[in-house]
Amino acid sequence: MPRFFRLVVAAFSGLMLFASYQPTGLWWSAPLGCALFFLALDRSNAILASWLQGAVLYLLLLPWVGEFVGWYAWVALAIVQSLYSLLFGIGARYLIRRPSEYPLTVVALSSAALSAWFVATEWLRSSWPFGGFPWGRLAWGQVGGPLAWWIQWGGPALVTFVVVLSGAALAWLLWAVGVGRFPFFRRQQAPNSRYHWAVPAAVALALTVGIGGAISLTASQDPPEDPEQVKANGENSVRIAAIQGNVPRLGLDFAAQRRAVLDNHARQTEKYAARVATGEEQQPDLVFWPENASDVNPFINPEAARIIQRSVDSVGAPILVGTVSPEHNSMYVWGADGAGDVHEKKYLQPFGEYMPMRDLLRKITPLVDRAGNFQPGTDDGAVQMAPFSPNSSRSEPVTVGVATCYEISFDGAPRDAVLAGAQLLSTPTNNATFGFTDMTYQQLAMSRMRAMEYNRSLVVAATSGVSAIVMPDGSVVEQSHIFTPATLTATVPLHSNLTISAKVGPWVERIIAIVGLLATIGALTASRVGVASTNQESRRAAARKQTRRAQVGTKQRK
Repeated sequence: MPRFFRLVVAAFSGLMLFASYQPTGLWWSAPLGCALFFLALDRSNAILASWLQGAVLYLLLLPWVGEFVGWYAWVALAIVQSLYSLLFGIGARYLIRRPSEYPLTVVALSSAALSAWFVATEWLRSSWPFGGFPWGRLAWGQVGGPLAWWIQWGGPALVTFVVVLSGAALAWLLWAVGVGRFPFFRRQQAPNSRYHWAVPAAVALALTVGIGGAISLTASQDPPEDPEQVKANGENSVRIAAIQGNVPRLGLDFAAQRRAVLDNHARQTEKYAARVATGEEQQPDLVFWPENASDVNPFINPEAARIIQRSVDSVGAPILVGTVSPEHNSMYVWGADGAGDVHEKKYLQPFGEYMPMRDLLRKITPLVDRAGNFQPGTDDGAVQMAPFSPNSSRSEPVTVGVATCYEISFDGAPRDAVLAGAQLLSTPTNNATFGFTDMTYQQLAMSRMRAMEYNRSLVVAATSGVSAIVMPDGSVVEQSHIFTPATLTATVPLHSNLTISAKVGPWVERIIAIVGLLATIGALTASRVGVASTNQESRRAAARKQTRRAQVGTKQRK
């Protein structure tokens, strides 16, 4: 395959990866994109091809970043993210083993090592700098597909590993079928008909991935339990409502209309309460407002507190309310007696909720002062919400795990809450800043994957949409439109069991990443040793040749 054509295929593979994310949601395009990438990859172009794939992916995935702050923020972030893809290419240059050059076992081990190295670079992208940016993990594009169920076994990292590995299997299957049939494969003819073994090997690997997904799906279903034990554990159901009050208008300046946003959510709640009072709607046990639903601090503004309390009293249920203080982005449980438990956002958005290197960057642009000064919270994300209406379907409190907006992309946020006893997950969010872009749909996909990962129902309450109610299997039973008022209601199951992912925590990702790093170091070392050995042998051969020439010259003179 010509070098230029390989680079075009690598760039196209980035487009295929993008197509797997919501709202397009073609989950199968990610393994296919990985397969095309591996077919285009060789040692001469690995670094450039990897960077091209990453650049195309992130330029297509992240336009929402610059929706109201300018295109330069979008392009800058996309370029920074693509540098991690370049790092993957550096390792891939030494790890790649093609069926035309190596035995089957070596190719299989190389494919696993490449997949592990991809996870390692994805972990770095999701962790550093400034806490990382895990928005573009390959796992998020698998919601709705069979590979998504691997998330219960090892979190998003394991899903990413399986996606890349299945892509490698598909690549070598396509290679085996294409050898001798398509012009761009003809240079890759395998010696000794070795390519005949690639077909059963690729099929076996693909079956392993598929069977593993089926096993994960089966394992995710709750086993039958004794009804009395279920009742004792509180594992039954709860009636919930998500309120989307909408914002006055689009853009960053919506925050200047804080009272209007609060009024919108109070009004929508009271309309819902009126329907409950007339019997049109079932009495809710818990009600969820979005992040920033009350950007007017109710602890220093008595009128804001009065409005929230009036909403609570009218609907007859505790409300999880998003509000702010000078230091924290907070979600308070507001009940019959006022404010109770609180979750203070722990994973903050750099350059938005806080500004890294503010003093230095202020010398470059005054826009840095538009960023907040929030401090990260220290709680585990679990709050208690206790129904108090005599018409509620339950009287026991529910432990709710809260991951506010951006936090849902970080493994630690929902995991800490589940380990603290969360029976239900919530993602309150404010996406009004990002307009009609794909951002809110991408975030909903992450929430759906988290519901599957921990076998928990999940409620997304958004100021402007999309809001949704998600079942433990990741299916959406209620979903709103964007930039319109809405009330979503459903009865959802409560669970307290721990999935394997919850139990093992970050160790699956760490082990895969370490294996990828060690494999890359080993391949790099072996390559350098091989080069040194080749150079040494070349010098020896040259010396022997020179000696023979000298001997021939001596004989001729005699």
